[in-house]
Amino acid sequence: MELSAIPGVGAKTADALAELDDPEAALRAGDVATLSRAPGVSEGRAARIARAAIRTEHDDPGGFLATDRVREVYRAMLDELKARTVTDYGAKRMETFYPSAAHSRIDEVREFTERAMEREVSDDVLEALAGVEPLREPHDVSVRDRCLATTDGETYARAREAIPELPVEVVDDARGLADLARGYSTVVALDETFAGVEVEGDVRVEPNALSTPVEVVPERALAFFATNRDRIRAAIAVHRAAGLDAPCDLDDLERGLSGLAEDGGIAGDTEVDRLATALDDLDAAVGMAENVANDRLREAIEERDVTIEGADLLSLVERGAGVDSLLSRELADEYADAVDAARDHLVESLDLDTGEAEVARRAFGDEPTYPVDHEEAVVSRLREDLNAAKERRETRLKRELADELADRRPDAEALVGAALELDVALAVARFAADYDCTLPTFDGSGIDIEGGRSLLLDVAHDEVDPVDYGIDGVALLSGVNSGGKTSTLDLVASVVVLAQMGLPVPADSVRLQRFSSLHYHAKTQGTLDAGAFESTVREFADVAGGGADSLVLVDELESITEPGASAKIIAGILEALEENGASAVFVSHLAGEIRETANFEVTVDGIEAVGLVDGELVVNRSPVKDHLARSTPELIVEKLAGESDAAFYDRLLEKFE
Repeated sequence: MELSAIPGVGAKTADALAELDDPEAALRAGDVATLSRAPGVSEGRAARIARAAIRTEHDDPGGFLATDRVREVYRAMLDELKARTVTDYGAKRMETFYPSAAHSRIDEVREFTERAMEREVSDDVLEALAGVEPLREPHDVSVRDRCLATTDGETYARAREAIPELPVEVVDDARGLADLARGYSTVVALDETFAGVEVEGDVRVEPNALSTPVEVVPERALAFFATNRDRIRAAIAVHRAAGLDAPCDLDDLERGLSGLAEDGGIAGDTEVDRLATALDDLDAAVGMAENVANDRLREAIEERDVTIEGADLLSLVERGAGVDSLLSRELADEYADAVDAARDHLVESLDLDTGEAEVARRAFGDEPTYPVDHEEAVVSRLREDLNAAKERRETRLKRELADELADRRPDAEALVGAALELDVALAVARFAADYDCTLPTFDGSGIDIEGGRSLLLDVAHDEVDPVDYGIDGVALLSGVNSGGKTSTLDLVASVVVLAQMGLPVPADSVRLQRFSSLHYHAKTQGTLDAGAFESTVREFADVAGGGADSLVLVDELESITEPGASAKIIAGILEALEENGASAVFVSHLAGEIRETANFEVTVDGIEAVGLVDGELVVNRSPVKDHLARSTPELIVEKLAGESDAAFYDRLLEKFE
């Protein structure tokens, strides 16, 4: 499929779609999730592109929804389906379903619908679906704790392109390498000439590093899983709850994800956690250790009586000595105990290992001073050591986890994609169950509906009276006001729209032909002026000249002008439709006049009111074939005539005969 050949896809969008692994397959499948991962393509736009691609694939010229009213019916049906999706993706994906005249497209969706209607809908699955979202590409990954080093300009350029996540430094010799090692926790030297060079710090010589980027920057592989961790976990839950076949071992994938933190770091490793906690608590622990030492020393001073001979005091003053000298002379042991307590507190509160503890103890010197203070340079060294140890361990664990997860990205994509598509399928299944739907049969001509219930009525579905109605050729539909004529047209329109979307219809059974277009003209409010009347007649000229596979539904066209003229115009339109072999139903209160004016025997169906009860019409909602229904005025006059002996009512009633 040529991407730029899809309607609405320009060169820029085609280039963006081309960045996907298999854009053609995603377009054919209407895979909105995959399409929306193309740069600059939102889910809404992805749905529109997918719909256009589907039309192109099935050679569907469009135009099935020929009027504003039928487009309103389509949107109403689509809203009902979208309301039953759980995910935002599912709602967008529903936009790829549309009524079509293309047999292949209808059959394609019908196969999907048949499978969907067989699915069991459970609360557990719907709850799990609530956490599923389309996968996102991670933001630019940037790692600053390690770098690449080289002496060669060409290698520098290749490194920048191959591993953009890491800084790349140019060095002249081993001394430059040593300088880098003081600023980075890990330095990866790309030149083989550095092999055997001993440099303090974590320096690794890996000439082949550019060909194995996962080893050098595991964050590249992990970023995808970190960004989408919760989405993948939700998809795993959906597969388990729904019993879906998974492309991988769900337990293994879940274990891998459990080792990954939301920010892409390592989760659940006790050593990394220990080092991270020590770094977070370092300053507070140093301050508390100082307090421990000073409290001890203060208590010791308060408990001791220190006597200084005059000559000693004079000597101290002459030397400019202060309290430090006094401490050294009189409270040396107490000071040593206080400092040891501070050191022990620092080591224990940070849970330091032997090597770290050795550095930490140097944070408090042996020379007496009051108040006791720490050596900032030593604390900084401890912080650097802890950070370097944490980053080295995290890097090693990240490599191991990246090796485990890197090849599972396709599995993760398949898991999430299947869960999102399940949402679409379950929405169709829920729609079918909520409205007692069935799959229609395409056969013969016209349409036959048994037990149809309109979804466009503002009443609960179980309170809607079922309607049986068939259309074969051209017919007029008569009946009393509020008897259900417009609702019958709505039912026919919605059934045809859903059927030609490939979806189930709200009826006990439906048989219909595959229509090429559906024209539904709603009731006009008031008589039209000359210009609007001319425009309407021109529009019906196009409708009447349509093909034999068109379905035309018209509600009270007589309101466009005077009744006498309306009957003649409607008769002429019906004649043209009948000659072209179209299917049509015109709702009209002028059925008798139209039938007398037309040059062929027009079928007149009627929605019959069977009487009045407490001033309310009692109506048989299913139209009676070949029957001109009585009007509301006739029923009222008949009721009055039956209740009174007055000849006046009988005379009025005779006028209706």
